Amino acid sequence: MTTPPDKAGRLAGIDFGTVRIGVAVTDPQRTLASPHDNYQRRSAGADADYFRALAENERIAKFVVGLPVHLDGRESQKSQEAREFGQWLKDVTGRPVEFFDERFTTSEAEQLLGGASLTKKQRKARLDKLAAQIMLSAYLESGGGGGSSPAPLDDVHGT
Repeated sequence: MTTPPDKAGRLAGIDFGTVRIGVAVTDPQRTLASPHDNYQRRSAGADADYFRALAENERIAKFVVGLPVHLDGRESQKSQEAREFGQWLKDVTGRPVEFFDERFTTSEAEQLLGGASLTKKQRKARLDKLAAQIMLSAYLESGGGGGSSPAPLDDVHGT
């Protein structure tokens, strides 16, 4: 591990899925997020090899894993699976992991792709990495911090 965790290097946004994982990365200055890859899960060993190589080759300093939560901010079963994946990711790469609210990222990605002249297969091939990019962009826009858990949507303006 040549990149010091969380000090220098890029961020990687993860749109967690049990079959496919969308990956987005920032530029070295951490100002822009770009879609990187849709990783098709294979096995624990192959998955670990993929994420270790990603961390090294792209100089990833920290992973930001999308946390799927209900509209009221409560966590779901998928939230727990994402948290378990985040812990696994931290263990196999040695990089810190932060969780960030991913409400609406997939539907926003679907809307963006729906307007493109793509086949259904082409849209599906881009969906997860675009959702990861949208989530990582929101993370950057929030100042890269955010609270430890997402707030309910009706609390956004203190109501």
